Amino acid sequence: MDWSKMTFFERFEADILSGKKTITIRDEAEKGYVPGSVVQVSTYEDDRWFCELKILSVTPIKFSELTEFHAEQENMTLPQLKDVIQEIYPGIESLYVIQYQLVSDH
Repeated sequence: MDWSKMTFFERFEADILSGKKTITIRDEAEKGYVPGSVVQVSTYEDDRWFCELKILSVTPIKFSELTEFHAEQENMTLPQLKDVIQEIYPGIESLYVIQYQLVSDH
């Protein structure tokens, strides 16, 4: 995996660029991002670049431990967040919270 790149679904682009979305929750396959590194971010659907993010932290979390605070950082409600995670990673319990900040955009 290329740890200098990250993709997001297009529907999250505006929230990332506005600073409303400051974390992403991923599975074990994506836990290798390095705090302090800058990643190139593009859309999952068509690989269109839209910003650079600085990785601040990568923290393990269980699905059952997700809180309203995580949901706020994702700019959604907790039920919405849990639904999205179940949609992307059905039945998963071990996850990773990747916190980031916007470095530059188009």
